[in-house]
Amino acid sequence: MWKSHRSLLVRCSTYQRGASSIEYALLGSLIAAVIVLTVTQLGTDVLGLFEILPF
Repeated sequence: MWKSHRSLLVRCSTYQRGASSIEYALLGSLIAAVIVLTVTQLGTDVLGLFEILPF
């Protein structure tokens, strides 16, 4: 009886670990996307600034 409960607990803890990994991967992807969009927008703004300035 205790073996079946223990195996159930082990399976549940493994499932949670996998879910956490997926959540961290999604969070990392979201952060990377925000960084790319921010750098792209900043680059466009800096390029526009250099086009305005007479050199």
